[in-house]
Amino acid sequence: MKEKTEAELLHLCAAYCSAAERCIHDVKKKLNAADASPEVKERIIRRLVDEKFIDETRFCRSFVNDKLRFNKWGRIKIDFELRNRGISPTLREESLGSIDEQFYNDLLAELLASKKKSIKAKDARDAYLKLLRFGAGRGFESNLISRCLQQLVKGGDDETME
Repeated sequence: MKEKTEAELLHLCAAYCSAAERCIHDVKKKLNAADASPEVKERIIRRLVDEKFIDETRFCRSFVNDKLRFNKWGRIKIDFELRNRGISPTLREESLGSIDEQFYNDLLAELLASKKKSIKAKDARDAYLKLLRFGAGRGFESNLISRCLQQLVKGGDDETME
């Protein structure tokens, strides 16, 4: 297989970044797969950042918004994924801090109420534990899950959540 030139790699990476928001980590993975040399990788990434194809702040905002709204993930899981992508702690905190609290709490309540309908539990305690694990698996904070579950499980029916 023919090795790609730096210009071809730059074009491929620019197209990759144009299709969706990408971070430096994503582009590095793409360049590693293409067996680009470290110097070439550095030049391409620097140019993509200079030309605003890559913007970590923009990526963070977009990532947090998408994972929250579409995947229904909590802050812990989103933060973990951002950390894995090498996003700085400052950017992570800033992006996660911009989440609307009311929307976040409503999302958790909606998820738990929906899940409660489908679980099989012996008693209220068993249901509480299963829902707690479910919420934690989605990346929500345990204190929020607990507060929400107290209303849901001990309140009786699902309408107590609204």
